[in-house]
Amino acid sequence: MDNTATINIGDKSFTYPIITGTENENAVDLRKLRAETGYITFDEGYGNTGSCESSITYIDGEKGILRNRGYSIEDLAKNSTFLETSYLIIYGELPTETELRAFKSKISSNAVIHTNMHTTFDGLSANARPMAILSSMLNVLGCYYPQMASNNREQDLEFFDDAAALLISKVRTIAAMAYRKEVGLPFVHPREDLRYAENFLHMMFSEPYKLFEDKAGLADALDLFLLLHADHEQNCSTSTVRMVASSGANLFASVAAGVCALWGPLHGGANAAVVRMLQQIHASGDDGKKFIEEAKAGKAKLMGFGHRVYKNYDPRAKIIGETVDKVLGKLGVSDPLLDIAHNLEEAALNDEYFIERKLYPNVDFYSGIILKAAGIPVDMFTVMFAIGRLPGWIANWKEIASNTQSRIHRPRQIYTGPNLRNYVPLAER
Repeated sequence: MDNTATINIGDKSFTYPIITGTENENAVDLRKLRAETGYITFDEGYGNTGSCESSITYIDGEKGILRNRGYSIEDLAKNSTFLETSYLIIYGELPTETELRAFKSKISSNAVIHTNMHTTFDGLSANARPMAILSSMLNVLGCYYPQMASNNREQDLEFFDDAAALLISKVRTIAAMAYRKEVGLPFVHPREDLRYAENFLHMMFSEPYKLFEDKAGLADALDLFLLLHADHEQNCSTSTVRMVASSGANLFASVAAGVCALWGPLHGGANAAVVRMLQQIHASGDDGKKFIEEAKAGKAKLMGFGHRVYKNYDPRAKIIGETVDKVLGKLGVSDPLLDIAHNLEEAALNDEYFIERKLYPNVDFYSGIILKAAGIPVDMFTVMFAIGRLPGWIANWKEIASNTQSRIHRPRQIYTGPNLRNYVPLAER
């Protein structure tokens, strides 16, 4: 097989090499296209454009495959934890027992934020949105660690291990503080003796004279939620992190930009939209069956089904769907929203309308129910997504920063504005 592709423009032909990835994904290498032809490709939304070579995550949407560093998401969800998977995603290999212990220790000992940052929290509006707080405070955090956020690539890489652990640790504290500020409760200090997700729930829900007790395995469910979101290839926020990183920006600034991209309702707000949809269906007295018919008729929008990448069942949805039942069972909760969700899922898996269109439930469909069961308010759902996605952002920043051949990202455009015009003096307009 010829390992090249030919593009014909007018009476000239141009040949370009084909790049093949380790999973036999093929791409035409057009890096010299503009220099050789004067043309560029037009691909709005970058749906057909490979923006980078990456060894972090592989997705085959047609087959419903997701692998982090070669490990299937099913294998990781069954056998790993969020912190172990975070190490894998960031460093490329599963840690030894010694490496994992050191990684966990560095994270648990870095959860406290500088007391001066409390003043910054105090200066924020009581109506500030949690994602706005998170993005702002991640940038502010870099001000307290200038040696890690120097915008000097060599120096930032020298302190990378410390910065990565610090961010994974403190992002929980910042998120919990954002919640406590919103509801008017005093901040709760982290505890080094608690596991990652357990410590977060403690900082969220403990009271001055009553510590939070996890009696239903919420911490384990939350840990799974975070693991399933740890990295997901070149989505909008991850691509944003890489774009910002390509300018030489430090890790703190880059992940703060990722939070801003994730904030958009078309990206990180899907699980909140699912819960709102289920609440509206329940409030109408429907069990979901009427809503399904309305969705098929184009009269209602079905949230949490289908995916930009997956044309099969999102593998994360199967995993987290089973966890929802277990958690609610331990809580002794009979949630009518879950009953409606089951009805919607059954329709999607058995109704020809959904089967033909490959509209299967995605990870957002059930994750919102788990967060709701944990007592996390809907406007914090995207924050939880950001906490989970942070390891992936960190790993992608490292790929850019470690590549001495990487260039600043600078997409081209097709200009559609007016042709050259002469300036008209104000008096003559």
